[in-house]
Amino acid sequence: MTSPAAPGPSPFDHRMAVFGSDDEFLAQALPFLAEGLAARHEPPPVVIAAPGNLDLLRDALGPVADGIGLVPHTEWYTGSAANAIAQGAGYLAEHAGPGGRIHLLMEPVWGGRAGRSPRETAEWIRYEALANLLFAPQATTALCAYDTRVAGATVVAAARRAHPDCAVYEDPLRIAAELDAVPLPAPPAAAERIPGPAPAGGAVRTWATVQGLAPAEAEVFATAVAEAAAALGPVDRALLWTDGPACVCELRPVRRVEDPLAGFVPPPGPAAGQGRGLWFARQVCAYVDVRDEPGGTAVRLQYG
Repeated sequence: MTSPAAPGPSPFDHRMAVFGSDDEFLAQALPFLAEGLAARHEPPPVVIAAPGNLDLLRDALGPVADGIGLVPHTEWYTGSAANAIAQGAGYLAEHAGPGGRIHLLMEPVWGGRAGRSPRETAEWIRYEALANLLFAPQATTALCAYDTRVAGATVVAAARRAHPDCAVYEDPLRIAAELDAVPLPAPPAAAERIPGPAPAGGAVRTWATVQGLAPAEAEVFATAVAEAAAALGPVDRALLWTDGPACVCELRPVRRVEDPLAGFVPPPGPAAGQGRGLWFARQVCAYVDVRDEPGGTAVRLQYG
């Protein structure tokens, strides 16, 4: 894949709602849903939100609520930010109207995975920013709901920069570059080096099993490493180590990875190409970091 062009006019309407009370939530959600219900050539709007907020909508809408999709956000956001991207893309492909037309009110689980650590929060802000590029061709209207009682001021301030309807909106690529400017911890001195232009899946699987991963999980991790390495091309170095209960692999490909969307765009087919293996890796790993460093690109996969 080539690097994306600077974002321009897009049919994707990516908005942000900030609220600190039940009444404030309803004041923003109800007009949005009315807009969606009145939109032509669209299926009914869908709300992915905290169960308590879904109850508020049921009470406020009455019988109208029966015509709106109401999904507990713990059923939608079940994994990493990359999983959320895949979930959104799959849902649009299956349920949206022509050109991706649908109104979605979406509230991440800031009291759960998304807000459990600065590391995790940064990945979700990256997702919010890159969504402006990933879903740019879609005529989808998305309202991202941020409850200040859960998300907190720092998260809300960061998220405003990722939503075009906010005065402080920033270029998604700039936000991604800022997040990537935070250096990764150096590999430990005891990290195990896997020889060869591509790490052998069997060697990775055996190592992961020795570290305590169940055979099925070791297989998934080894497959993620192999898929990523195959997509990246020849690898100068592959290192393995543990970080608490997690297994980590760092790949140093010969070629630089210049596409900030590598691994976020679903592969179009079975043909190999840069970004395809990273897509699989992002779906099964807790984190996949791609960093441009003076000596080349470092691609780090953390499983568990």
